[in-house]
Amino acid sequence: MTTPAGSGMGFGSVSWWGLSPALDLQAESPPVDPDSQADTVHSVPELDVLLLGSVDGRHLLRTLSRAKLWPRRRFNFFVLENNLEAVARHMLIFSLALEEPEKMGLQERSETFLEVWGNALLRPPVAAFVRAQADLLAHLVPEPDRLEEQLPWLSLHALKFRERDALEAVFRFWAGGEKGPEAFPMSRLWDSRLRHYLGSRYDARRGISDWDLRMKLHDRGAQVIHTQEFRRWRDTGVAFELRDSSTYHVPNRTLASGRFLSYRGERVAARGYWGDIATGPFVAFGIEADDESLLRTSNGQPVKTAGEITQHNVTEMLREVAAWGRARATLGNPEEQQHEEGSLEPGTPAAPTPESFTIHFLPLDSAQTLHHKSCYNGRFQLLYVACGMVHLLSPELGACVAPGGNLIVELARYLVDVRREQLQGFNTRVRELAQAAGFSPQAGVRPSETFARFCKSPELALGGTDPAVEPRTLPLEVLAQPLEARSPAPEDLTEPLQGGTPLEPCQLPSASPGLSKVLALPPGALPPSDSESDSKTGV
Repeated sequence: MTTPAGSGMGFGSVSWWGLSPALDLQAESPPVDPDSQADTVHSVPELDVLLLGSVDGRHLLRTLSRAKLWPRRRFNFFVLENNLEAVARHMLIFSLALEEPEKMGLQERSETFLEVWGNALLRPPVAAFVRAQADLLAHLVPEPDRLEEQLPWLSLHALKFRERDALEAVFRFWAGGEKGPEAFPMSRLWDSRLRHYLGSRYDARRGISDWDLRMKLHDRGAQVIHTQEFRRWRDTGVAFELRDSSTYHVPNRTLASGRFLSYRGERVAARGYWGDIATGPFVAFGIEADDESLLRTSNGQPVKTAGEITQHNVTEMLREVAAWGRARATLGNPEEQQHEEGSLEPGTPAAPTPESFTIHFLPLDSAQTLHHKSCYNGRFQLLYVACGMVHLLSPELGACVAPGGNLIVELARYLVDVRREQLQGFNTRVRELAQAAGFSPQAGVRPSETFARFCKSPELALGGTDPAVEPRTLPLEVLAQPLEARSPAPEDLTEPLQGGTPLEPCQLPSASPGLSKVLALPPGALPPSDSESDSKTGV
């Protein structure tokens, strides 16, 4: 079997890293109105952001690292993902980023971050850190009081009880609940997935890798990705080789996810790797930099690789984010806190405090019901939607954005499986969905091939009736099945779950991936909500 270009199968059904550079969400949000949020002179304006499919927390970390460049503000990040493994990775990544410097130095922290975030295989010391941290989080999730005490920046109150139980099961699997490498044989799963993706072209995989890199990613603006690092990642799943290659042999369990698959007429629970095998984790931190010297070229070739730029950017980002961790550490020491405040020069922004930001995780299937709750209706100044969650962009979701709020949609620019004409069609659909949700393109914004930016009319009253919110009925043929549902998965792509393992963390939402769903629609059609698609198709 030959997999044709443009199938989108390399994107996978689960996202583990972003397919766009990290954003400073303060720069994307409307300016602060001092009269609208200030009851007293000492009150701090708040920024409420709703993120759908942000996956790896890069936008949140980027926002925190650049907070000192803006007037003081309290952040409320509301994160909605389509699987609990992504929620668990958020928690692990932030607990690592906020680790106390006395326990883990900056270089070790940045290297651990890169390996856990973007490598299929880990070094033994990094794998030991993941097990220890996962064991800690597994004990904290079922105990809200201890969780609030040790991780004051985290809120799981909105999650359902069964989702919390499933989240605990995910951490216990990461902590080594199922012993031995055969519990998640990452190298074999990666190779099997690659064989299934390339089909008869598997033996020419290096030539295909070079073609995808030079003729697609380089052509779309990612010239700093080097051939060797991209080829290594395509072959082994190791994107960031910071030590000798022989030291990377422990499977990265944080990239495991479960699915219910149809096999020989029965639904079976299987664990495997269902993420990206086409683009790689280089785009999020590796193709842009504040330091322009990292992007310079010599004889037409970049002097730095995407891996080197990623390591520099992550290190500098974690250096700035560490200030939030230091503020948490000095909270209980008034003398040290007074010394920190007294050492600030006039005009320097105040040091961040542990209460300055909170990450709220929302239930997996709540995108179409948030507007029913008064605490969310018209609350958010900024809405971010990843390209894999575009199908959730609807009038109901738009009702959660405050008048004058902004919408940022990640486009499919760096998906190598998507042709140019499909990219244009996807961008057109995004504009149609945004318009139906009550947004219009931002005026005076430079056009971008990576993000689509919209704003909500300030005149739209909260709770008002918008013509775009009228119910609609679509024909069955506008819906597309998930790519994996068209044929049973081969046995070598999955690992059956062991007895006694809860099935809840392995169940993904029944909706097909947003990118496939939107690309499959005919011109002018809008995707229905998830509840509509489930009832009509039975998918």
